[in-house]
Amino acid sequence: MRKRRRQGHSKGKGILLFSLTLLAITAILSWSFGEKSETAKNKEIAQLGTLPIVSQLYYDIDVRNKKYCDRRVEQNEFFADILLKEGVPYEKIYRLVQNGEDIFDVRTLRVGKDLSFIYNEDEELETLIYDPSAYYYYKFNIEEESVVKIERPVTKVISRATGRIESSMWNAIIDAGLNPGIAQTMEDAFAWSVDMYHVQKGDEFSLIFEEEIVNGQKVNYGKLIAGHFRAGEADHYAFLFNTPKHNGYFDLKGRPMKKAFLKSPVKYGRISSSFNRKRFHPILKRVRPHLGTDYAAAYGTPILAVAAGTVIKASYTRGNGRYVKIKHDDTYTTQYLHMSKYGKGIKSGTRVKQGQVIGYVGSSGLATGPHVCFRFWKNGRQVNHLREKLPPPEPMPKEYLPEYFKVKDRLKLELDELEMNSPHFKDGEQVQEEVAEI
Repeated sequence: MRKRRRQGHSKGKGILLFSLTLLAITAILSWSFGEKSETAKNKEIAQLGTLPIVSQLYYDIDVRNKKYCDRRVEQNEFFADILLKEGVPYEKIYRLVQNGEDIFDVRTLRVGKDLSFIYNEDEELETLIYDPSAYYYYKFNIEEESVVKIERPVTKVISRATGRIESSMWNAIIDAGLNPGIAQTMEDAFAWSVDMYHVQKGDEFSLIFEEEIVNGQKVNYGKLIAGHFRAGEADHYAFLFNTPKHNGYFDLKGRPMKKAFLKSPVKYGRISSSFNRKRFHPILKRVRPHLGTDYAAAYGTPILAVAAGTVIKASYTRGNGRYVKIKHDDTYTTQYLHMSKYGKGIKSGTRVKQGQVIGYVGSSGLATGPHVCFRFWKNGRQVNHLREKLPPPEPMPKEYLPEYFKVKDRLKLELDELEMNSPHFKDGEQVQEEVAEI
């Protein structure tokens, strides 16, 4: 009897355990299938795309229960073409264009830019979005025949980077995880002290700069706040500082980085032939002095005035081809040879600014390929501009120096720390010690 009770108790315990196990398995399966079902449902929504089931904003528009789709502006497609394909009457398109002419010029529509179409419950086009920029987009309300330009909020952050030249500036920037657009911010600071387009292997740089963030994405670079560029054995520092009279970059001693002359008349090119009084001419086949510096570059590359001045000649000769000669002051004159064409408005008597486009690289005259022969006169004598000690810029007023040195010291300390921890700077400690002695 006692034995039966134990068996009955054991049997009841087994049934209870089986029941609990079954419930647990059921719960697990239910949870698992529920997850799969929800995942499948989400996947289905993602695949539909144009038929959102839950409320969501699309270009700040609630597209719940609406269809929407995207595409890009096609080749030879006009604004009216886009709306006519959507069944919008031409009269409505005309009024829409007229009402928004001060906001959007239909002639600025560009191939490849994004278009978005949002439809109402009757599947009629309700809103057209034209999105040509990371910074803004245009919203066309078809029913109201109106257009508004929507500016996206921009957030600026401070970023830091270092790099070393192994093959080219372009590759160094990419290797440092930067967008090539950072080269422009570097040029703004170093163009007068470093020829940014003729750097050498082993040159190093460190930067503190602004980046612009839109919708969580980096879209552009702002100002360079501070930078260090080591070209060979020479160290160049640039620090951004603004005064009522100066707005730009200054070196370790508070001297303006902006000099009277640019280092090079072209941004993208290489020195193909240097200043040489005994050069063998490749076309004339005889020794003939080469009293200039040749910069090889692609056809059509802009040629820049290295300093402000007045054009005294814009002409053509058999040897020089199309050329421009600029007088900068009573001491200095420059000349630019073998152009494919002149810059807009360039003729004798034209006043030009430093960095202004005065022509484009070509091979007119006695030239074996596209390049600009850059010639430099000092007191009426042609000289090698790369060896000239050119006039210094106007110094910063002394009353601003104490405040500048506070800013410079803080930024230089940041650059030093950046370089100390960087794999690109091989001797960061030595750089810091050397500069501290200045």
